[in-house]
Parts: sequence; C-alpha cells; structure tokens
Amino acid sequence: MTGRALVIVESPTKARTIRRFLGDRFRVEASMGHVRDLPSSAAEMPASVKGRPWARLAVDVEDGFRPVYVIPADKKKVVAQLKKELADVDTLYIATDEDREGESIGWHLLEVLKPKIPTYRMVFHEITRDAIDKALNNPRQLDDKLVQAQEARRVLDRLVGYVVSPLLWRKVAPRLSAGRVQSVAVRMMVQRERERMAFKSGSWWDLKASAEKDRVRFDAALTSLGGRTIASGRDFDETTGALKTGKNVLLLDEAESRALATRLAGCELVVDDVDRKESQRSPYPPFTTSTLQQESNRKLGFSASQTMQIAQKLYESGHITYMRTDSFNLSEEAIRAVRGMIEQRYGQALLSPSARRYATKSKGAQEAHEAIRPAGTSMATASELGLSGREARLYDLIWKRTVATQMANARIASTTVQLSTPDPANGQPVVFRASGRQVLFPGFFRAYVEGADDPGAVLDDQSDPLPNLDPGDRVACLNLEALGHQTRPPARYSEATLVKALEAEGIGRPSTYASIIDTVQKRGYVKAVARQLQPTFTAMAVTNLLEEALGKVVDLEFTAVMESWLDKVAEGESDPLSWLASFYQDELVGGVSRGELIDPRTVCTVRSEALDPFEVRLGRYGPFIEILSDDGGRRVVSLPEDVAPADMTADVVRGLAERAEKGEAPLGHHPESGLPVYLRDGRFGAYVQLGEAAEDGTKPRRASLAPGMDAQQVTLPIALALLSLPRTLGQHPETGKAVQAGIGRFGPYITHDGVYASLRKEDDVLSVGLARGLELLAAKKGGRKAAEPLRTIGDHPEDGAPIVVLEGRYGPYVKHGRINASLPEGLGVEDVSLAQAVELLAARAQRAGAKAKARSAKPKAAAAKPKARAAKPKAAAAKPKARAAKPKATPAQPEA
Repeated sequence: MTGRALVIVESPTKARTIRRFLGDRFRVEASMGHVRDLPSSAAEMPASVKGRPWARLAVDVEDGFRPVYVIPADKKKVVAQLKKELADVDTLYIATDEDREGESIGWHLLEVLKPKIPTYRMVFHEITRDAIDKALNNPRQLDDKLVQAQEARRVLDRLVGYVVSPLLWRKVAPRLSAGRVQSVAVRMMVQRERERMAFKSGSWWDLKASAEKDRVRFDAALTSLGGRTIASGRDFDETTGALKTGKNVLLLDEAESRALATRLAGCELVVDDVDRKESQRSPYPPFTTSTLQQESNRKLGFSASQTMQIAQKLYESGHITYMRTDSFNLSEEAIRAVRGMIEQRYGQALLSPSARRYATKSKGAQEAHEAIRPAGTSMATASELGLSGREARLYDLIWKRTVATQMANARIASTTVQLSTPDPANGQPVVFRASGRQVLFPGFFRAYVEGADDPGAVLDDQSDPLPNLDPGDRVACLNLEALGHQTRPPARYSEATLVKALEAEGIGRPSTYASIIDTVQKRGYVKAVARQLQPTFTAMAVTNLLEEALGKVVDLEFTAVMESWLDKVAEGESDPLSWLASFYQDELVGGVSRGELIDPRTVCTVRSEALDPFEVRLGRYGPFIEILSDDGGRRVVSLPEDVAPADMTADVVRGLAERAEKGEAPLGHHPESGLPVYLRDGRFGAYVQLGEAAEDGTKPRRASLAPGMDAQQVTLPIALALLSLPRTLGQHPETGKAVQAGIGRFGPYITHDGVYASLRKEDDVLSVGLARGLELLAAKKGGRKAAEPLRTIGDHPEDGAPIVVLEGRYGPYVKHGRINASLPEGLGVEDVSLAQAVELLAARAQRAGAKAKARSAKPKAAAAKPKARAAKPKAAAAKPKARAAKPKATPAQPEA
C-alpha cells in the first residue's frame, strides 16, 4: 500500500509509542477519547431536540431509543485538526482499543469525519513492532455488533441514571445519582452492613497447649473433652449469638476453661494419631482486569482506579498488553518467551514439564484476546525497562504473575497430629490437635505468591513444620493457656473483595469497576476507612427507596441477566431494541411512579435491634436521632459522619446525647471576653466553641479536638488552649520568623515561613515546644524537597514565567504562578504543548473567577429574591417544573 496514511488512536501517549514503529508516510494522531457523546448539559442540547418530552434524556424513547449525539465543546478543536489531517492522506486507519469502547470510539470518528478514502480497522493487544506490523497487514472493518452493544449499554445507563436520579433528589437528598451497576454495587455493600447490624456475637473458651519435642516447640488446640467436641466459631448462629439448633458441642466458659488448665498443669501429652499428606499447588492464571485490580489492592494498596490508570500508562508506553480483558489466554509466542526466560534465569528444575494453558471461565468474556502480561517476547524486568515508582511496582507484579504461570508446581507437606491426656478429675480424655506445613519444593513460589483478603491468613509459601512425631510418642506440655474467643461479624467489602463479588455475580464489566468504586465514594454512598468500604446512612436510605420502588433495577440476578443480554447483542444474537422498551416503561417509568407514592420519612429511617429504642433518620444536614425527654421535650442529636450504621448502638446514642446536653451548659467562660465556652458534637466529630453566632450571621470561633483526644476529658483549660491555636512556639533561629503549632485539615502541624510539618502521634499540639518544632521542620526539609517538576513546558507568553508539569495527588497538572490545571484524561506529561497548557490554565483561571464572582453576588440575589417572588407568583409556581426539566440539574452524567 502506497501514499500517505492517517492512524487515529485515543491518546497522545499511545500515538507517540506507535510512531516509533511506523514509517514517514504514516501520521499518527490522538482523538483524546470519544469525539462525540450524549449531551451533558442543556447548553449542549441541539435546538431541534429542545422542547421534546424526552429532551432531558437525549434518547428518543418514542422512536427506537435513538440517542442524540453532540460534539462536546472541548473536542471541537480535536475534530477540526483530525479533519485537516485527513485531507492530506490517502488511507485512514482506526487504531483505537480492541474492546467495545474502542470500537464505539472508532464508529463515532467515522460518523464525524465522514472519510471519502479507504478506511480500515486496525487492532492489536500490545504495542510492539511485530503487533503493529501484523495489524497493518491484517486490517478489518468496524464490527457493527460491538458498536450496537456499546450503544445499547450507553443508552441503558443513561436511562437508569437520568430517570431514577431525580427521584432520589425528591425523596432523599439533592445531588445524588443512580446507576445501572453503581446502585447494585451500593446495595451489595448495604446488605453486608445490614448483616453486621443484625449480627450478634457469640463467645467461647478453649485451651492452647504449648509442647516440645527434639527442642522444637509447637502449639496444639483443645478439640474435645470427654468425647464431646469443643464449640468453635462456626457453631454459632449469627443472628442470635447462641449455638445453632441441633449442635451437639461442648461450650466452655472462662471459669471452666481456666479450671481445666489448672488441672492439666504439668501433664504429658500422648500422640494418638498422625496424618501426613503431600499436595501440589499449581500456579495462578495470568492476570485479567478483575484479578489485577484485586491483587494490586491486596499487595500494593492501590485502589482500582489507581491500578487502571497505571496499567493504562504501561500499555500505552508499550510495556504490557491491553489491560481491559476477561481472558486467561497467553499467545504461543508469549509462552515460548516466558519458558525460555525461566530456564535461563531459574533453571530447568523450576520450569513446568509442559506449557501450561488456562481456560477462561468468566461469563461473556469478550474484552481482549489475551491476559495481561509484559508486552513482546523479551520479558524485560522493570529495572531493565527503566521503570520506577508505582509503574515499576505494578509492572513487577504483572511480570512475576506471568512468569509463575509456566513454572513447576509447588509441593507442600501437611501434618495433623492428635494428642491426648486424661482429665485428672474424672479420667475422661482431653484431646488436642496440632497442625503443621512445610514447603518441600517451592516451584512457582520462587516467583509469585498470591495475597490474601484475610490479613491473618497464612500465605502459601510459608512453612510452619511440626517436629517428627509418631503414634505413641510422649511430649511434655510446657504451658496451658485458657483463651477466650468471639465470633466476628461479616467483614465489610474492601475494593478487592467487592471487585471479586461483582465479577462472581456477573454484575457489570471489570473495566468499569474502577469508575464505579470512585463514583460511589464521591457521591457520599461509601467511605474508605482502613481499606474497608463503609456504607453511609445516605446509602442505606437510597437502597431502601430503590428496593421498594424499583426492586428489579437493583436486583443482582436481574442485573446479571441484563449483562447477559448485552453480551448477546455483541455476539449478534439479540436485537438491541428487543428489551429496552419494556425495561424503560415497566421498570424505570413504572418504578419512579411507585416511588413518588413512598413517604420519604420511611426510607430515610434506619432501625436495628442494637439501636432500640432509637432510630436514625437522614435529614437535609446528615443523619440525626430524635430523643424524647421525660418532660416531653424533643432533642435532635446529629451523628458524626465517620460513624458506620452497624456501629451505631443505643449506648453510642446515649453517649452522644449526654455530650449534647453538656454542650448546652458551658464548660466555663473565657477569662478575657467573658463569652461562654462550649463542647459540642458536629458532623465531623466533637469541637469546642467560643460564644454563639451573632445576629448578623457571624459564626463563633470553633476548634476541632486533636486526634485521639477524648471528648469526655475536655476541660475549660483544654478548650481555651484549643481555641487559642495556632500558638507561637518562638522564633526560628535562622530567619527570626515565628514557628507555630496548630490543627489543620490534615491534623496537627508545625509551620514556619510557609513550610508545614505534621506532628507525630506522640506529639501533643498543646504542649509541643520550639526545639521539637525545629526538629520536625528540619526533618521535613531534609526528607522531602520541594516538588520537582516532571517537565518544564516553556515560558508563558504573557509574563514570561515558566509553565511546569507537576505530579499531584490526583494526577499530573500544569502550573503557572498560583494557577493549577489538571491534565485531561489521555493527555500525557510529555504530550502537552505550550499552547495546550496556556489554554488549560486560562480556562481554569476563568472558572475560578466565575466562582468568586458568583460568591460575591450571592447575598444580593438572596436579598432580591423575596421581592421577585412576591411580584411574580405565577413564575414562582412554575419554577419547580422548569428546574425538573433542566438537564444541568443532573449532578453528574450517571454511568454504570
């Protein structure tokens, strides 16, 4: 093929990598993701659509559910540039990703560009020279079935989000959103929280014996007494805390357990039985999107979103294969490369006897044709590729998992020993059990060991062998310890276990899980606390409403059926319209109509036996509890935002009420101003307050309690000290400027000349001295330099000051003076031009100015409002209807 050709991909990073493998006749440009989408606001809605009954949806529900597409304002320049490039070439290649989303992006490009030249679809699952050459030599046409499936998914998600979300605003709270998969994921977490709320703990006691043979110590647990099995955690009913009905087990209490330990002190244990088994462990399959997210969360602590962002960079840089995949398959070339590397690096003994291949088990696996692995056949390590930081850590995880797939099985010896001794009180047998394991041959453990969701679990490669024991052997019991145990409620989901559960239920697609988990946190449905996803009372209320009004929409089985239907559309086995009409009319429109009849107080009330006689209600300003006093008075107690629904008990409520009562009576008065000093509870925890709000609305001075400070121990001197923060510790010996201590958004700190250093746990913000403050500042200065720019783009054309790219908490951003602007998705650090940076900074400055102007104008608008309302009663009455029809009111474009 001769002449000039244009290759279009999604991102500049991917474009730059592909350019390395193509000749001069190829132009490679980036579309920056989708160039066309459903309107996100009323301003984007075409004039021909405005006024239609379905305009807010941007989906013609009256005529085949046809979506209305527009080119967003920020993509018009991209489209214009692509059209300009297209005019100078003879051939067009669409080289977007090979999944449904990539196929959809390609289709939209063709619809917008309308090329009059030969056009081909170019697909590859890794960005290497061989893969690009193969894709060029074997192009195909766009797959209409994949495009239809993605469009059906997009329309379905739009309908669920835009039809259901307004019901949430009216019945629960504004700015909430519903989503086809998002709401089901929230319901799963709420169901787990309900299980925790209904859970009742059971307790039991047993003995741990410490014994020794051949100078090797080991532990054994009590299993039976007088022929009766000792109760353990699995014997208890989670809803009653008592033993399950029909369980013939012996439940020991503390006194019985300690008495038995005393009677058996100094006894000799006899080995009754030894069970030795040898087993083999096979390597885990290579990574799919789901398993990569799970393992990255367990081992590296990365969120699903972070994992996908890093994986995207690695793929677009040519280091790994495509990261959105349901497949366990490895190409024959990859298998040969891995096996050759193992033989060279680890030796023949650790190579599996034959090539190992894995069958994909995921329902509707369709994303890509290979698992996630290092790209190409060189099997280079992270250090050999020059990777560092988070990219190196994730690549190393992928490299090791891939290598392990072709390594030999591990061999493990497990030993279980039963020991006994007679009870001196009655001669009945007291039986103990000891278990041990030993890795006989590490095999693939040399490269990779999978993490565990339970932090207390023993990892596969760990050995804990017993001494050599045979039946009839006698061992000395060195110590006997009575141990108390309690059953634990079901664990809340972590990101890893939620991803695993969603995939197991067939809910959504792994490629969407990262955005779903991010969305439910941003909407206030879930808080990430100590790696657990903790549902909020808002999530409880929303789930209550959706279950009652739109049961099928949040039903796990029904949602899995929807996914199956979408898969059939992708395979050409189902018509996209065959199901949409009935779902829209019966489930969505009908469900919302049912929801309008529901009393908001009902769904916004949370009850549990542990809370009795109280109940939590969700109000405009968050969750609260109403308490009736003996004299018939009514007290409203706000709940702190960090309290989980399952952790809210009647005792916790009484404690909050007691503190609230104390908050009404001052701790004392300020010695200088004479104003009362209060201790009060708020949404974000306890705080101290000086005086009350002034008549003009001026807020009183407030100060949060320091981390770890017990509200019950707060006295007037402590409150005054907190209200005096930040306090000056002294002058810095080098600059003469003040060194201060205070409490900020991220906790207690020391500050000097614009530099902040966090106080450690052992430091007290109220008593820390100048010497300690200088020490922390020096450590901060020595341990962490000012952020080094990732790249200096150039000088700003207006003032000549440099524009740099820095790494921020939420990704890279450009900086000029005091203005920061995040880089949009798809625009890499090395790709942003000076013109693009100036444009991003200008837009950010304009938005900041508009917000400041709106804030300054707000009081005037508020003052004028009553007059306008009085003068125009009809307009006021019509306002709610107009607001409901306004797409801009949608808090965010709800997605799956």
